[in-house]
Amino acid sequence: MTMNIQGSITALVTPFKNGKIDERGYQDFIEWQIDSGTHGLVPVGTTGESATLSEEEHKRVITLCVEAANGRVPVIAGAGSNDTRVAVELAQHAKDLGANAALVVTPYYNKPNQRGLYEHFKAVANSVEIPVIVYNIPGRSVIDINNDTMQMLASLENVVGCKDATGDITRVTALIDRCGDDFIQLSGDDASSFGYRAHGGHGAISVGSNIAPAAYAEMQELCTSGDYFAAREVHYKLDRLHKDLFLDPSPAPTKYGLNLMGRMEADVRLPITPCSDATQRAVRTAMSRAGIDF
Repeated sequence: MTMNIQGSITALVTPFKNGKIDERGYQDFIEWQIDSGTHGLVPVGTTGESATLSEEEHKRVITLCVEAANGRVPVIAGAGSNDTRVAVELAQHAKDLGANAALVVTPYYNKPNQRGLYEHFKAVANSVEIPVIVYNIPGRSVIDINNDTMQMLASLENVVGCKDATGDITRVTALIDRCGDDFIQLSGDDASSFGYRAHGGHGAISVGSNIAPAAYAEMQELCTSGDYFAAREVHYKLDRLHKDLFLDPSPAPTKYGLNLMGRMEADVRLPITPCSDATQRAVRTAMSRAGIDF
């Protein structure tokens, strides 16, 4: 299913209720996402609060997502760690639980050099028979995968693409030159995801699509069809949502919006805290601008 990794892919929040995963709520949420046109799902990513899930919860969330998706859209399971051995184990879990690919983040805190980054991803890719999406997010991990290193990673058999959360859309063309058109390039930054597609990207792993899945899917489909003027109009409508869902640490604003919509509780796990009154006002305004009923 690797070839179908494109378009609007939702970085799923993980709903909690009374401190535990709301399993029924999670699968109902996934059903709504697919019914709304979402093209793929990412469980246990950063937006899914993977950093505060136990190993058992991590596996359970992937299982619930795979079950709910039931082969209709690709499931790209979060499998990153700053410990290469743990990243290998998480990628193996993703494969064993039925995910279609693994999203592997750059090692945070350790601050490896480019050689260390290459060896980290090589170890994961060579240890597990599952397609790997390399996740470059220097805003959280401090380190940045440069284009030359990404080219080396693209030469590895199981590395099929990248999620780029740098917001630097000039990298898209540079990586097409280095890695070829078949290397899947996904934006990890909602605010620049429209421009990312215009430069030749394949889609986005989106936070905003948790709240407005149909609109984000529409924007991506219009880009795929080459109608960038119509896609830009959707982008304008979503612009505040792109940005205001990050006024407080994610995913608190997103869960607040989903709670307004009756989709789940707004519960987050420490050290993430519920969003402020000012952020709540901004999120409500952004949702109204996007045409979301709540």
